[in-house]
Amino acid sequence: MNNELRAIVEGILFVCGDEGVTLAQLADVLAINEETLQSMMDDFIMEYNQHEERGMEAVYYGRHYKLVSKASCHPYVQKLFEQDTTIQFSQAALETLAIIAYNQPITRVEIEEIRGVSCEMMLKKLQARNLIREAGRLDTPGLPYTYEVTEQFMDTFSLKSLEELPKLPDYQKVSEEGELFD
Repeated sequence: MNNELRAIVEGILFVCGDEGVTLAQLADVLAINEETLQSMMDDFIMEYNQHEERGMEAVYYGRHYKLVSKASCHPYVQKLFEQDTTIQFSQAALETLAIIAYNQPITRVEIEEIRGVSCEMMLKKLQARNLIREAGRLDTPGLPYTYEVTEQFMDTFSLKSLEELPKLPDYQKVSEEGELFD
């Protein structure tokens, strides 16, 4: 694998995050046949993981290629996310928490539809801070997880119950043509 292609694969794996990318997806994007790419990816993983100084490693799990943090990093990552909850929340964190609190149980896809952006990493951060948790799985294709807020969320925001959340204003839905829905 040449350096340019190696950099492209690394960038793709980074952007795909925890979901990773399949061999077929990579082959399609890179316009390389799967058999050739399979051999190249085996070499990529071996070469990438030879560098001890990296905090990440390339893996092939569940038929997906992805970059993951090395086990030696896990205690530090956990410590980062367990820091005092007086840390200010980003706008993205507050939006995600509000969506979950008002709509729980709710799936990642539903959150992303409301926010209009991907929220997978934010969900992981909020789970690591014990502000949200998986509430179960829907009995629909893909068996998506649903999320709900935790007792830690209630403590952090000094809430006795979700009934104390501010009431949301009523909005009328408008179609693309500008017509009001009931």
